Amino acid sequence: MVEENNLQSSLAFRPLTPTGKGLGDVTAQPVVAAVAGQGWNLLREDISLPVAVLSERRVQHNLQWMKSFIDSYGLKLAPHGKTTMSPALFHRQLAQGAWGITLATAPQVQAAYHFGVRRVILANQLVGRANMAIISRLLQDPGFECYVIVDSVANVQQLGEFFAQAGQRLNLLLELGVTGGRTGVRDAAACDALLAAIAAYPHSLALAGIEVYEGVLGDDATIRAFLRRAVHTLIALDAQGQLTASKAILTGAGSAWFDLVAEEWAGVTLARPLDIILRPGCYLTHDVGIYKAAETRIHASNPIARAMHSSLLPALQLWAYVQSLPEPGLAILGLGKRDAAFDAGLPVPALHFRPQDRTHTGTAAPVAAPADWTLTRMMDQHAFMQVPVDADLQVGDMLALDISHPCLTFDKWRQLLVVDDNYTVIDAVETFF
Repeated sequence: MVEENNLQSSLAFRPLTPTGKGLGDVTAQPVVAAVAGQGWNLLREDISLPVAVLSERRVQHNLQWMKSFIDSYGLKLAPHGKTTMSPALFHRQLAQGAWGITLATAPQVQAAYHFGVRRVILANQLVGRANMAIISRLLQDPGFECYVIVDSVANVQQLGEFFAQAGQRLNLLLELGVTGGRTGVRDAAACDALLAAIAAYPHSLALAGIEVYEGVLGDDATIRAFLRRAVHTLIALDAQGQLTASKAILTGAGSAWFDLVAEEWAGVTLARPLDIILRPGCYLTHDVGIYKAAETRIHASNPIARAMHSSLLPALQLWAYVQSLPEPGLAILGLGKRDAAFDAGLPVPALHFRPQDRTHTGTAAPVAAPADWTLTRMMDQHAFMQVPVDADLQVGDMLALDISHPCLTFDKWRQLLVVDDNYTVIDAVETFF
């Protein structure tokens, strides 16, 4: 525990690199813990734009909202860390009661471990000797707990041989899949073959339970049927004595359908202790696109969400300058594909602010951006914003933009600033993609 705390606290003493983007004056190279003392304020133009910022109040709200939702169903949470790849944020999730952290690759697991995360679901197949070697090295720590998913006999045999040579036993989760979906066994015959392969390596492989990803499906009834298939399979495995790990696990739920998973799996029991673990990741910052649409559906259909009388809030924004007004009806923003996700919709102008100039003209606080200011396309470093020809815009004005799909936006930033409601910087978080 002392080592874990030291690794976690080491994040606070990492220096902010002056070669990064979206920072204030870092010529003195302050450490992360000293950011609050720099006195940076976004609206005073103390920070280089474009910048990615997290609202402290909204992040805290989202943490508490998801904890309350999960607790209401008596389930556990292992948020998907690939969303942010920020160990500082992982530890905030763990401090709020998360069972562990979900990750997608062996290097992601290694990064999380380096900063003190000690319980992980690797929600992906572990393929390749170098990747297996990473997990094997981490498993030399008896305090590290890791679960890996499998869906093929070939992969099971590769894992069985590798970890037998290492003298270790790897915990597995059998992944169920659907025709036309992503990974996962499609039918009973493939499932039986996989179970037989696992049983051939009793000393190096241990089956803990079932894993699914329901996000490849698109409607309520199909998802519920898939989730019930997972439960029936798990119960059969338990009855047949095929769960050989010390802990039984049933896990699923991305960020769009976690409500259905909670409804279907709450109350599922085995003759042995069972951890039912949900894995949404994007709830931490939410968005105004694909996950906002999912939230609307959840609040319309889920009684627990309705009873909470609150919603997840978009907590991640990008700020950029109006860089050019080259022709009527067009504004070019200093922000592009290098800064924001664009796979699930372009950023949405949310706030407009005009800094004070030497004549002390400007706006006192950000105001809502008009609904007819719309991003139409982005290039690497530029965004095209369509506006009315008489729009009140000037070069040097600042725009806050909401995003869709937090995962790919976080991926474009090595450092994000945390701000209070006055846009004063109170913290920073690093990412390790």
